[in-house]
Amino acid sequence: MSEPASSTSPRAPLSTAAGGGALAPRVPLPYALEVECEFAAAHAIILAGERERLHGHNWRVVVSVAGERLDGEELLCDFHLVERLLGEIVAPFRDGNLNETAPFGRINPTAEALARHIAHALDAALGARVPSVHLEWVRVTEAPRCTAIVRLAR
Repeated sequence: MSEPASSTSPRAPLSTAAGGGALAPRVPLPYALEVECEFAAAHAIILAGERERLHGHNWRVVVSVAGERLDGEELLCDFHLVERLLGEIVAPFRDGNLNETAPFGRINPTAEALARHIAHALDAALGARVPSVHLEWVRVTEAPRCTAIVRLAR
């Protein structure tokens, strides 16, 4: 199931609901797959100019990859490739402090920023390996009922 979204990407422009300009309607791609992973990490974000205390989450990341067609083996792309790429992207955060892990030493480690970082990195990695697929969105849940989504335009 595909989700709506917004982020920037080397392969796709930012898609936003706000921002003034009308966006062309997006036609859903006929095939999609979702891959998820989880990891534990702490962070302390800045809210209203104040840094909150350091606390941990069991982060859940779900990504959707879509494309026009299946390959000769009836695959959109290999689930295991997407799992491996996603695992490599989140590995530096696993059991650590996001505030002390690049790029979050210089940006506020919000769920939205984490989703954007994962989207940029995964979109680039997939583009280099499987150019026939498109990263549709990245969903990051930091706590039950608290989810950030970044959507990539195509």
